[in-house]
Amino acid sequence: MLSLVALVVLAGCGSRSAHQEVPAHTNDDSEPVAEKLQAPVILLHGGAGTITHESMQNGLDVQYRNALDSAISLGYAILENGGTALTAVEQTIMFLEDHPLFNAGKGAVLNAEGSVELDASIMDGSNLKAGAVAGVTTVKNPIMLARLVKDSTRHVLLKGRGAESFAAAMHVPLRNPEYFLTPKTRKIREERITKLHKLGTVGCVALDKNHNLAAGTSTGGMDMKKYGRVGDSPIIGAGTYAKNSTCAVSCTGHGEYFIRNVVAYDMSALMEYKGYKVQQAARELIFNKLLSQKALGGLIALDYQGNIAIEYNTPGMFWAFCSASGKKMVGMFAEDQKPENALMASE
Repeated sequence: MLSLVALVVLAGCGSRSAHQEVPAHTNDDSEPVAEKLQAPVILLHGGAGTITHESMQNGLDVQYRNALDSAISLGYAILENGGTALTAVEQTIMFLEDHPLFNAGKGAVLNAEGSVELDASIMDGSNLKAGAVAGVTTVKNPIMLARLVKDSTRHVLLKGRGAESFAAAMHVPLRNPEYFLTPKTRKIREERITKLHKLGTVGCVALDKNHNLAAGTSTGGMDMKKYGRVGDSPIIGAGTYAKNSTCAVSCTGHGEYFIRNVVAYDMSALMEYKGYKVQQAARELIFNKLLSQKALGGLIALDYQGNIAIEYNTPGMFWAFCSASGKKMVGMFAEDQKPENALMASE
């Protein structure tokens, strides 16, 4: 089983001391778990893939760490100031969509015809309402449009030209294709794919002060995908899911397998119907179900008590975390040993 290390613990996330530790205990199955946390909590990912020390040289690792740190700080500030989990998820993902290092929005990979097609979804754990868009080509921030689908229509998923027309009607910021295809972003995109072989997607899950959960995911999809291909990211239950009584989940990886296995919903179902802890459910899906099918990817999840799971079966995954305990962490590399819960990592 692959595991996470190289965790960077950064102070100043919440208003509490950054030196406060979250105590751990052991349940009847001798599985480490974290004590119940005080909300808010936020967790994000920036994609999984061949993320190794060799692939992150010449300061690239610092660029990713800085971007992840900035994104998680932005999201946590919203929660700390009383904002909703939905808003924190949306704004955090918008930051990642605007950053050319990630496979979403401006940094999206290209399809087989050399253009971008963007997908996104968002879900409210308090009422199971969700919104998603697929195959949009001119929307600057697909996650914003996904939330508008949830808030302003009777539908869940809009695609292609219909989604673009809805975006124009809602005055969502649009961009010409050149915004996504500038020489600078094309060069960054090509270098990233060559070095990292990254399985696209960015995502975020959050628990706000009212103990509501939310999840969101955004992606440029699979590199060189055939025109019109849609992966798991905009599919509620496959790449994104949130339910207050169980968990919030965002996935990244080979989308076809995440769709076939309805991975995000299966996380919630394992917790609701079989009593799994959030980490136990994540490991079951990523290392047993998906890996047995030779499917690569990972997920982040956050339960209603603030416990987290960060699991992947690739060499690495970009992620960041922040909670009211005062901990802020950023990680990307995988090694032999990983704490069962990122909250339990020592400084």
